[in-house]
Amino acid sequence: MNVEEATRKANVLIEATRWIRRFRDKLVVIKLGGSALEDPQVVRNLLADVVFMETVGLRLALIHGGGKAISAAMKKSGIQPRFVQGRRYTDPATLDIVTKVLAEEICGDLVRQINEAGGQAVGLSYLTKNVLKGEKLLLPDEYGVPLDIGFVGHVVDIDRDPLLKAIDAGQVPVIPSVAVDANGQRYNVNADTAAAAVARILDAEKLIFLSDVSGIYRDRTDPSTLVSHLTEAQCRGLIADGTIDSGMVPKVDAALEALRAGVKKVHIVDGRMPHSLLLEIYSDKGIGTEIVP
Repeated sequence: MNVEEATRKANVLIEATRWIRRFRDKLVVIKLGGSALEDPQVVRNLLADVVFMETVGLRLALIHGGGKAISAAMKKSGIQPRFVQGRRYTDPATLDIVTKVLAEEICGDLVRQINEAGGQAVGLSYLTKNVLKGEKLLLPDEYGVPLDIGFVGHVVDIDRDPLLKAIDAGQVPVIPSVAVDANGQRYNVNADTAAAAVARILDAEKLIFLSDVSGIYRDRTDPSTLVSHLTEAQCRGLIADGTIDSGMVPKVDAALEALRAGVKKVHIVDGRMPHSLLLEIYSDKGIGTEIVP
């Protein structure tokens, strides 16, 4: 390494120092899902960031989905995926696939990779120690009549003790988006809203959505229109005028709900960009969109 390269790296570390000190011992909830889970190298990069963040003193919780892997497993089993208002219709056969893919396959693989990268991770699910408490979700149709979409639920509470015990021990809890009700019934829950619920209930410093877009754009066809900073009121205006639409709406709604409950800041970041987590948190400008109260 030449002197110029060494000096550049030293400057990067110096810039990061004040952010490392500022966020030491703060709780950050990260939601991982979408196409970021499809590329093994992207996952390795993201988990390297997670290990670094834990090493320099952040307290972390990682919630994940796995929609594409679930759809692939359903296709292999001869089941055609069906969606109602953006939610996967979940009959008993689909529920078995959803829970197996999320809790057994993806969660287990993420835990293994974090541990192999030098971190400490533990999977918290119905297979080990469930922390997401859920109830059945009924969506209203166009006439306001509740629609039954099977074993789809929403998170109403979390079991704080095992979650905080793991975090306080320096572990990264990895939580699949499967909730369980008081009778032991499992539910398929939206990973964005599950992450927002965990951040809200634990009063997290930050909630980070790792997405397959770089953030919120005023014009999605023009990369130069990325908005780096938004308030809650500005987000509502962009939803009202259609700038924020389709799949970004539930993500932003979950973000706003978390902010109203006391989460300090929400970030939407492109998880496919190398070291996007570190660049968003430990640099002066960041690379995605931050939303504040």
